[in-house]
Amino acid sequence: MSLETLVEEIRRQGEADLAALTSGRDAEVAKIAADRDRQIEEARTEISHATEVEIAHERAQRVAAAKLQARKLLYEAREQRLEGALDETRTLLQEYTRSAQYPAVLRRMMAAAAESLGKQLRISGRSEDASLLAKVAGKGFDPTPQPILGGLIAETPDGERRLNLSFDELLRLREDRVRELLA
Repeated sequence: MSLETLVEEIRRQGEADLAALTSGRDAEVAKIAADRDRQIEEARTEISHATEVEIAHERAQRVAAAKLQARKLLYEAREQRLEGALDETRTLLQEYTRSAQYPAVLRRMMAAAAESLGKQLRISGRSEDASLLAKVAGKGFDPTPQPILGGLIAETPDGERRLNLSFDELLRLREDRVRELLA
């Protein structure tokens, strides 16, 4: 073998090794690029999915907030209507105190108080009802005026037991039922 043949053989071997290395490098570069592209696509898909989930969550929150606001407005409107109706009821009760039936109602209240608390009572009411209550209660009348719409307040002489038959208290005790009827 001559030197030229040997050099030629080494060159061919070097070129073959270089081609193999270049081919391996190109394959590795292609593999890395494909892996990079796959990771980028996975990241895009994940981000897209996360964004959709976040948008759906935000939309659900906004819808829930809007529903809550609507319920609040509806509740406030209903409450305003009920307060108006209760105020109108209070006005009607005040007007009733000027009716011809009111003295009979006070007498029935006095009888109910006497039945519940006993005969010895201290009776008080509105200043407008003082003369009528003095007739009904006799010496048990307490002239101290009470800030009530009408009716009376009865107490035992020692003050241990009290029966509030004022229109205010009767309306307050039945307010839930009145609200139910007006709703």
